[in-house]
Amino acid sequence: MKQSDFRNPYTPGAGHPPPYLAGRQPERAEFEKLLAQDTILENLVLTGLRGLGKTVLLEVFKPMAISQGWLWAGSDLSESASVSESHMAIRLMTDLSIAATGVAIEVPSQRVGFRATQQDFDVVALSYETLEQVYNDTPGLTADRLRAVLEYAWDLLKAHEKNHVIFAYDEAQNLADHSARHEFPLSTLLDVFQSIQRKGIPFMLVLTGLPTLFPKLVEARTFAERMFRVVTLDRLTASDSREAITRPVSDTECPVSFSEESVDVIVERTAGYPYFIQFVCREVYDIFLQQIATDGKLQKIPFDTIQRKLDADFFSGRWAKVTDRQRELLYVIARLPDADVEFTIHDVVDLSKKLLGKGFSSSHVNQMLGTLSDQGLVYKNRFGKYSFAVPLLGSFILRTFQPA
Repeated sequence: MKQSDFRNPYTPGAGHPPPYLAGRQPERAEFEKLLAQDTILENLVLTGLRGLGKTVLLEVFKPMAISQGWLWAGSDLSESASVSESHMAIRLMTDLSIAATGVAIEVPSQRVGFRATQQDFDVVALSYETLEQVYNDTPGLTADRLRAVLEYAWDLLKAHEKNHVIFAYDEAQNLADHSARHEFPLSTLLDVFQSIQRKGIPFMLVLTGLPTLFPKLVEARTFAERMFRVVTLDRLTASDSREAITRPVSDTECPVSFSEESVDVIVERTAGYPYFIQFVCREVYDIFLQQIATDGKLQKIPFDTIQRKLDADFFSGRWAKVTDRQRELLYVIARLPDADVEFTIHDVVDLSKKLLGKGFSSSHVNQMLGTLSDQGLVYKNRFGKYSFAVPLLGSFILRTFQPA
């Protein structure tokens, strides 16, 4: 391959599949076990920080499920889908109708409201209009109507070779109940799926999202703790990181390759986060290609330059929304020994008195952490401790900020 014909194989971006998916064999094995269920006893929550590849892995799960006879319904779960119970119902009916495109079954005409002889049949398609009619004709609450729709759909699908359906939703941390408005879309979703699964209907939920997702599910319905298998994505191991770096170039006729020293540096600086690996490798490879074009040599990686670009692209937008006092709080957190793992309000209060002229009180830290959680910078786990919600945020803060 000529150098001019070569295209950089690395793909940093939200949800873009990498050229080689390193690791994640345990997660795929867990999903295989769930696909083997006939009666749905467990649904899936796939969770982890941003940049770990949740969306990519969800796209890997899709063909796995389809190859085993499952229909796949789903999309990104935007905040608008969680505005109300009716919005949630529309989302589910829309996705089911798309997944069931082409499913058409002959049923006796009396099932769609006509008097008919034994020989009269109608062809019923699982279109959105069909599902919506069932929804509108069913009395009761939104949950009652939605259950009727899903039961009706499964009744038709039983005559079809694909009668197992996965409802898969990315960014599911956007799910929320709104008690002030008497709207409970999250609770409705959980109630409906628990109900139909107890009846033996093989419709499974697969939800991906930030670490705040599972606590929100349990808060909405305590039975959610028994309803889901939680798979938490962690950082890649050093060996998996090396594969993510080297396989895209070794599998193709690339004009240059990474030296062992370069690979070691990238592994160390990206800390096992797939997005950062893709970002850094793409930048490094562009630099290498330019260097070969000019002097035919591979120089040392200008990592400081790449780091500044990564800071601007990934961190700066989030950092710009933070107030000065919130930045001081985040700086204190970044200085904690276990900042990248978890911390407590007590930890922050104690260290703030040593690092800042004006420390924080417990109540102030608690209030500010709530605000920062809403902004997606920290999250509270089930054990009452906090963690950064953005990977390597602490390192970014220490690089770029010093309190006055």
